[in-house]
Amino acid sequence: MGWGSGPSRSRRAGRSGADDDDDGGFEQLARGKSSGSGAASSTVSSDVDEDGYTRTSRSSRASKSSRSASSHARASDGGDDAGASDQTAAPVRSGPSLKARAVGFLSRRDYARNEISSKLKPHADSEDELNKVLDDLEREGWLSTERYAQSLVHRRAERQGAARIVQELRSKGVAEAQVSELRESLRATEYERARVVWDKRFGERPAPGDRAGYAKQARFLAGRGFAHDVIRRILGGSDDE
Repeated sequence: MGWGSGPSRSRRAGRSGADDDDDGGFEQLARGKSSGSGAASSTVSSDVDEDGYTRTSRSSRASKSSRSASSHARASDGGDDAGASDQTAAPVRSGPSLKARAVGFLSRRDYARNEISSKLKPHADSEDELNKVLDDLEREGWLSTERYAQSLVHRRAERQGAARIVQELRSKGVAEAQVSELRESLRATEYERARVVWDKRFGERPAPGDRAGYAKQARFLAGRGFAHDVIRRILGGSDDE
């Protein structure tokens, strides 16, 4: 009993020790594994799940935000630089020069200085540039307001009276001295010119007492700019012939 119990205890003790060792080894292994996995998991969790993930995500977001801000700043700087360069850059005009445009107009017909100036102004960079071009054209003989006035009188005289032609000359900026001279020459031929215009339109005087017919013909001639004394002569004045 004592012997049996001894080995039995010894075996139990051995087994128990073995078991304990086994258990202890298992527990130690388990603890080692647990501590290792725990360390790993702790590292992972702390680095990934908790601090690491948070820090990583925050730093990632911060990095993205920083890169986005830097890109935006560079874009803004580039936009500002581009805007500044656009504002400071001188406008580039395409097409013919101002003088070439003027010569193109003047090669087709004569213009008064005021008239050609109005046509060229939208294409000029400044008033000084425009005036310089006009001065050059006058000096070179391309532009002559006096020649324009004579040309206008020649074109209008067959159809219009002195009053209407003089009004147009003044509106184009022709000097008053030249206007007065041209008006005198027009008045000298006013009756003959009015008679030609009246013949083409009517060719026959209103019947005596036909006030409506008389008023109609008189309004037509007056609208063309012929003088009232000339109209009375054509429509039955005492000095008609």
